[in-house]
Amino acid sequence: MESNFLDKDYLIVDEIGYRFNEPKRGDVVIFRYPYDTKQFFIKRIVGLPGETIEVKNNSVIIYNRPNPSGMILMENYLDLFQQTLGADRIKLDDDEYFVMGDNRLQSHDSRAFGPVKKSLIIGRPFLRLYPLNRVGTIARVEN
Repeated sequence: MESNFLDKDYLIVDEIGYRFNEPKRGDVVIFRYPYDTKQFFIKRIVGLPGETIEVKNNSVIIYNRPNPSGMILMENYLDLFQQTLGADRIKLDDDEYFVMGDNRLQSHDSRAFGPVKKSLIIGRPFLRLYPLNRVGTIARVEN
């Protein structure tokens, strides 16, 4: 998730909010890795339940009811040098999310392990306590 989140960041996670509200596109979430639930991952939600997600030509394309022809996801949170590699197209079930890391060239994410079920999502980080030079709240992204 570099450069937005770094190894050794100490994060406070809201584990209650998603019991009352659904995760949103652009949210950074902590979840259990689908193939080993003892491991925790941090990634950003790019695809929502019921959508079709296509990764191609360095873009993420979202197909949903408002955008049946597809819309290219604008990802202003990514560093300019990032590339979104892949040639995937996946239809998400009603309880699945497509997640990707912000450091796309190094990220092990839904392009590799598939969608993440809502039941595996723990919560979202909302406060960084360490390192001291990066202390502060973690803003949500509007998409």
